[in-house]
Amino acid sequence: MAGLPGPFFCRALLGFVCLSGRAVEVKVPAEPLSMPVGKTAELSCSYSTSVGDSFALEWSFVQPGKPIAESQPILYYTNGHLYPTGSKAKRASLLQNPPTRGVATLKLTDVRPSDTGTYLCHVNNPPDFYTNGLGLINFTVLVPPSTPLCSQSGQTTVRGSAALRCSSSEGAPKPVYNWVHLGSSPTPSPGSMVQDEVSGRLILTNLSLTSSGTYRCVATNQMGSASCELTLSVTDPSKGRVAGALIGVLLGVLLLSIAAFCLIRFQKERRKKPKETYGGSDLREDAIAPGISEQTSVRADSSDGLLERPLSASTVTTTKSKLPMIV
Repeated sequence: MAGLPGPFFCRALLGFVCLSGRAVEVKVPAEPLSMPVGKTAELSCSYSTSVGDSFALEWSFVQPGKPIAESQPILYYTNGHLYPTGSKAKRASLLQNPPTRGVATLKLTDVRPSDTGTYLCHVNNPPDFYTNGLGLINFTVLVPPSTPLCSQSGQTTVRGSAALRCSSSEGAPKPVYNWVHLGSSPTPSPGSMVQDEVSGRLILTNLSLTSSGTYRCVATNQMGSASCELTLSVTDPSKGRVAGALIGVLLGVLLLSIAAFCLIRFQKERRKKPKETYGGSDLREDAIAPGISEQTSVRADSSDGLLERPLSASTVTTTKSKLPMIV
């Protein structure tokens, strides 16, 4: 075998089949690459093989979290021509074109957050067989944190607990969060203020009136920082009950004062009114007509049995004597 030109390789395929030729070797950076948003990135890829008429190069892209089988082509070179394709076609090119001198570096302009993912450099050159014809590069587009959103929940009363939250919708690498209490309020006691820099959550326990104030959340990564603020108002329910009771007492006193005033005024108005008297011409139903004796009146008001009794002569005479004489 020493007399054979070039390396000699054997592959087991339904027995031993011996092939002669060069191995395809693709080399890419072992460390992940990153570039600030809007810049131009160069994804390095080199190879070693004997370039011939069958040489082909392909670059493809996989979104984060998806398998290699779902890769989408960016560009490919074959038969002496370069063919950009896909959504990145206008921004993708090769650093050296044609890539026939062992350099297959990809150049990507105006990088965007959607460019973050895994890039595949694939070299194919039959009849050269593969020892490592595929290289993978993890690429991240660096983005400063967007303005975070601050929110709160919980029972914001004395001796209660509250949770403050802070989150940025954009930022690569993922930002860390830090909460600060603005103003000259006393520093909370240890354990009453616990924050998680990864999730952006701040837990406040055993609240007091001094916990009220403005809280600021700052989201930070290597590209910059952004912040948001919220105002926390801690109330004391006991003071509310005392105030309510005091208001109730004052209303009660006011109502009693009004009632007493009205009663006094009514008494004064009643005393000013004159007493009612009967005039000389007023007639009363129970008055006795002139010339009629009380005895006759009494008999007229008596029962039927008494009226049916015959009058005595003395009684009649007496009555007649009292009547005026008519001439």
